[in-house]
Amino acid sequence: MLTDTHNRVINYVRLAVTDRCNLRCSYCMPEHMQFLQRKELLSYEEILRLMQLLSAQGVNKVRITGGEPFLRKDLLHLLEQLVQMPGIDRVSITTNGVLTRSFIPALLDLGIRHINLSLDTLQRDKFKRITYRDEFNAVMDTLQALLAHNMSVKINTVVMDGVNTDELLDFAALTKDHPVSVRFIEEMPFNGHGKAFSGIKWNFEHILDTLRTTYPLQKLPDAPHTTALNYHITGHQGHIGVIPAYSRTFCGSCNRIRVTPTGGLKTCLYGKDDLNVRDLIRGGAPDEFLLQRIQDAIHHRFLNGFEAEEANEKMASMSTIGG
Repeated sequence: MLTDTHNRVINYVRLAVTDRCNLRCSYCMPEHMQFLQRKELLSYEEILRLMQLLSAQGVNKVRITGGEPFLRKDLLHLLEQLVQMPGIDRVSITTNGVLTRSFIPALLDLGIRHINLSLDTLQRDKFKRITYRDEFNAVMDTLQALLAHNMSVKINTVVMDGVNTDELLDFAALTKDHPVSVRFIEEMPFNGHGKAFSGIKWNFEHILDTLRTTYPLQKLPDAPHTTALNYHITGHQGHIGVIPAYSRTFCGSCNRIRVTPTGGLKTCLYGKDDLNVRDLIRGGAPDEFLLQRIQDAIHHRFLNGFEAEEANEKMASMSTIGG
């Protein structure tokens, strides 16, 4: 098992397969991005080798992210290999939903039913202002199709002061007639503009206070290692989660690592890359050496995101990290 110096066991990998995205959400990346060349990305063969090593060490959950993962060519081939890999119990995907609808039948055939859908507004005009793209209808069509196919859907909504805070109650209302989890996420400093981020007004407590003005929230038990504080509204099919992503109240139980599109291993979202597995693999590193380097990085993981951020010189774009 992979264990850090604070006795936290790692069994979850968030794997970014591309930095490319067909939206330009302002909290995630600059409008004009210089995307990576294909040769700079981890190849599928390199990804599978890495995941075989990690799954043998107890990693049983992998989430595919981007950028937008469905922009990566032949993604279904990688997914097929991952769901069949010994030790991997769940493969899930985070997507913006623009291209996802046509892939739903194939995902179901593979047994992939857990989808996180990024959606920050329920208004078409505002969607275009946030993302710089007019793809609202495509995303909503994907949401309806996911629900129609009884997939497990979590809607991820980044709460931005003066942008979508007037819609928190509208998002909460989605849980009345649909078995969805709407998760409100504190905004984070990963917009690709360095350390210009000065903190947030809408922390998780403010979000909860706003929801309580209309809805009597009932606290639900939180699963081990969850990042969300979960709540239910009486009479609603779905439930609500609030993720203190900037407040970082969940670091003490963190069980995850991240792999960036270029093979950077991040033991904390707020930290810099601890090593680069792509370079090690292409340099001819044997499995034993690669695994030892990974374990060393995990063993020296910071206690929390505040320590990791302090040691990080520049906050990257979220698309280059993996959502």
